[in-house]
Amino acid sequence: MRVRTAVTGTAVLLLSAALAGPALAAGPAPGAHTATRAAVRAAVTAGVPGATATVRDAHGTWSTAAGVGDLRTGRPRSAHDRYRVASITKTFVATVLLQLEAEGRLSLDDPVDTWLPGLVRGHGHDGRRISVRWLLNHTSGIHDYLADDDFRRDHLTGDGFFRHRYDTLAPRDLVAVAMRHAPDFAPGASWGYSNTNYVLAGMVIERVTGRPYATEITRRIITPLRLTATSLPGTRTGVPRPSGRAYSTFGVPGGPARDVTALDPSLASAAGEMISDSADLTRFYGALLGGRLLPPRQLAEMRTTVPVKAAPGVRYGLGLTDTRLACGAHVWGHGGEIPGSVSEAAASADGRHTLAVNFDGDWAGDTTAVAEKEFCQPETRVSTGR
Repeated sequence: MRVRTAVTGTAVLLLSAALAGPALAAGPAPGAHTATRAAVRAAVTAGVPGATATVRDAHGTWSTAAGVGDLRTGRPRSAHDRYRVASITKTFVATVLLQLEAEGRLSLDDPVDTWLPGLVRGHGHDGRRISVRWLLNHTSGIHDYLADDDFRRDHLTGDGFFRHRYDTLAPRDLVAVAMRHAPDFAPGASWGYSNTNYVLAGMVIERVTGRPYATEITRRIITPLRLTATSLPGTRTGVPRPSGRAYSTFGVPGGPARDVTALDPSLASAAGEMISDSADLTRFYGALLGGRLLPPRQLAEMRTTVPVKAAPGVRYGLGLTDTRLACGAHVWGHGGEIPGSVSEAAASADGRHTLAVNFDGDWAGDTTAVAEKEFCQPETRVSTGR
């Protein structure tokens, strides 16, 4: 299942299910990915132009792809394609902030105003009453800038997107959009997915370290793990090769699939600008949940979750989701959606079994159905205990 942001009529920066639970004893037996391959193909049958998925488990790395990566040329979708991973970026941002906490450079219980004085103000917002932790688990109450009607019109509808796709937006611009609205609830009182939280989290990283959050993610995660397909493009509008195209109908049922590959990703900032591929994402989540990126205390903090009222069975930690699949299995991960690209990463609690899947269209298919097939097979099914 997926938990959408407040944006209506278009699919963008999706929060999608991926989750937590007991460790898997072992990966699937050879040939056990048949159902996963069928689920990837089913997405194409449902209307997605192309889909790609990679699994990493005790038996090694397995990949599959179906459909096309370019509707004009008919180029097949490839398991090596790079794509915009959108809100999966949030797990990387949260990891860096937890590393900084482990180094004693900040506390997650610091008020946001400690690091960004006066920025979170307006219409009842007050950064003095909101902790960094509440940014990371979406309990801050800060309004989501993507829910602003004018922002949606200018950037997330067909006409608006093609007029403004190359606009550069500074993080402060995005925060200012959110500050035009009242908070969604009192700080710490509830849960509400807000991309503004992670724009602010990226700004906190820069204030603490003196370097952009993209630089910190690169030197702390991308370089050490050798994630050669992963990048934070900033304002660069293209997707590095190998890659296909990305298509959107902008939420119009039966509407034409329009090429939205090129865009200035600053509209997503630290909430979702990253580009990667499925192999890199499986490597990252394996390293994270396997304890290679965070000390035990910080990893436990990341996996401390709060309920998502709108989605029974889903809980949210610090940049990491916890969802129970239909078979009762739990997996950790995150999902993401930006025009033309829908992604999901899911992993066992110990990181030994990981999946990443991407669709190059945003109007059909179900990434969670792929996770269900991969993690709910008899060889991989985990207990329902917490």
